[in-house]
Amino acid sequence: MLGIPMHPLVIHFPIVFAVLLPIAVIAALVTIRRGASPRRAWTPPLALAAALTLSAFAATQSGGAEEDRVERVVGEQALHEHEEAGERFLVLSGVLLLVAAVGLAPRTVGQAARVVTAVGAIVLVGAGLQVGHSGGSLVYQHGAASAYTADSASVALRATAGAEREDDDH
Repeated sequence: MLGIPMHPLVIHFPIVFAVLLPIAVIAALVTIRRGASPRRAWTPPLALAAALTLSAFAATQSGGAEEDRVERVVGEQALHEHEEAGERFLVLSGVLLLVAAVGLAPRTVGQAARVVTAVGAIVLVGAGLQVGHSGGSLVYQHGAASAYTADSASVALRATAGAEREDDDH
């Protein structure tokens, strides 16, 4: 798409949804406690959990599609760490979506699932922080963005040549 990598465009959606989900879950729990229909009050958090899982899937897929290109610039270990964190986040969000869906059930089963969803949503924020931190490390410490410069090979050569010139000047 216009030479812009998809992964950086997609990754912000799961981050936003992960932050909003605990807020929506707590709001729904309060609304239910005040007498609202659980099915009606629980629908927005369930929709948000579905959006989170879908966006995490899109982020994982777009990251996988760009892996080879970035791996030429970034070490395999750092990239693998980010990939594992992203896959863990996707699995956790999928499990949380299933638990949130059970939150539509009546009585004790639905109530228990809603409480577990609240706890899981908070845990998922932590998992999202791990993915974001490792991705930020790839970009800001390991130079992953340079894989998308006009000619990343010539950039690396110029950097090497510039360092050699500095050595000659001293």
